Amino acid sequence: MSAKLDPIRPIKLDEIRAARERIASTIVRTPLVKLQLPAGSPDIRLKLENLQPINAYKLRGAANAVAMLSDAERKRGVWTISAGNAGQGVAYAARAFGVPCTVVAIETAPQAKLDRMRALGAKLLPVTYDQAWKALDDRSYPGAEGTFVHPFDDDNFIAGHGTMGLEILEDEPNTTAIICGIGGGGLITGVASAVKALKPSVKVYGAEPETAAPAALSHKMGSPQKFTAWELSFVDGAGGQSMFPRMWERMNGLVDGYFVVTLEETKKAMRLMAEKARVISEGAGALPLAAALQGKLGDGPIVCVVSGGNIDLAKFSELIASAA
Repeated sequence: MSAKLDPIRPIKLDEIRAARERIASTIVRTPLVKLQLPAGSPDIRLKLENLQPINAYKLRGAANAVAMLSDAERKRGVWTISAGNAGQGVAYAARAFGVPCTVVAIETAPQAKLDRMRALGAKLLPVTYDQAWKALDDRSYPGAEGTFVHPFDDDNFIAGHGTMGLEILEDEPNTTAIICGIGGGGLITGVASAVKALKPSVKVYGAEPETAAPAALSHKMGSPQKFTAWELSFVDGAGGQSMFPRMWERMNGLVDGYFVVTLEETKKAMRLMAEKARVISEGAGALPLAAALQGKLGDGPIVCVVSGGNIDLAKFSELIASAA
């Protein structure tokens, strides 16, 4: 790594509450909507983060992280690494402060996400998936200048995501389980940090696609693992080629278990949300519902975090049509 990093530590409840006040004027307090299912089905609630101004939860963490930078750090400009949603979040927050933003963007990201990052004023540096993964570990990339905002391994980013956990328990105090998709691990770490502090009995689970499930593999093996069977799929906002050791350390003890879902289950979950709730979800946002529909978590209420809705509409239509 290019710099000595602070040791991993728990994210405290007061940090999350402070983040909530800090980002209140930037984010939307998204609704928790009950999914109407046939009698005998579990009680499933959808946390609709696709309704954020950038149509993804990443704005919570990005807004807090950028706000926590000093004036000098922001004046240098900011940069991050992203397949789309984190880049949009940091670009949106940077624009609010009037500072330049660069995104080291994975070149296989959906065009809709690349276009939206540019529309928010970000300068894009296209890279391969492997280059992006290395840059995430190195925290540097040639041509990327300014203050680096890590898209998941950052205390302030995680605290911003934790604000979602506060909202969930306020809107449904009887929640028994929460499921979050896992990419880098920042979302589930934030949500679990808040929820476990307030109500330890609530179980928090991660969900990954069968094509990219390093967290579930790491849980099985008891240490951070590489996922050698990784494949590119329409679930571009979750899953990865490996589990970052620092994120594994953060998640260990907070996350109660992991689900691996098929791509077909994910498409069916996308279609079900469109049919029952008129929700447009990207693949990563549908992973939690696909996991909940496996019926392994009891009657609920089970909260599924719909992490984003940034998907090309033609691709969305194609996917849900094939899930008929």
